[in-house]
Amino acid sequence: VSTFVGDVSIGGTLTYEDVTNVDSVGVVTARSGIRVGAGQSIGSTTSTENVVYYGDGQYLTGISAGISTGAASGGQVTLDLTNQDHKVTASGVTTITCSGGTEGDSHTVRITNSGITTIGFSTYFLWPSGSPPSMPSASGTISLISFTVQRVGTAGTQLLAGASLDFS
Repeated sequence: VSTFVGDVSIGGTLTYEDVTNVDSVGVVTARSGIRVGAGQSIGSTTSTENVVYYGDGQYLTGISAGISTGAASGGQVTLDLTNQDHKVTASGVTTITCSGGTEGDSHTVRITNSGITTIGFSTYFLWPSGSPPSMPSASGTISLISFTVQRVGTAGTQLLAGASLDFS
């Protein structure tokens, strides 16, 4: 094993026999570019295998995953649309709104009533009938709201929503 400090120049020629059965010669770091001789090419490889990322994922973008949970005792619950699954425990008069989101992403909200509850939705939510469904108010009932992000941005967020109510 040798350690070099500064520029290093290696003389000699690699022959076909030197590199037989080698898939890759390694990673090239070049100070001022890479020159490829005539008749040669440089390519890249992609994989159809599952890609695994390690670490906390803080630099990955455009990926909605995970669950967000929230509780409200009268007031507003804001769903963070970087997550796909949302669980809300609500009591009193509660309004559900959202922040963020990516067009085309699908989300679910599971709402569990804790006590007598009245649920409302921000104007982001668009319903097939033109207005939100009549949500159950009894304690212990569970409702499932599904929605897809239709649009996000300065033109106004739109969420296409549907409901399955009263799983008690």
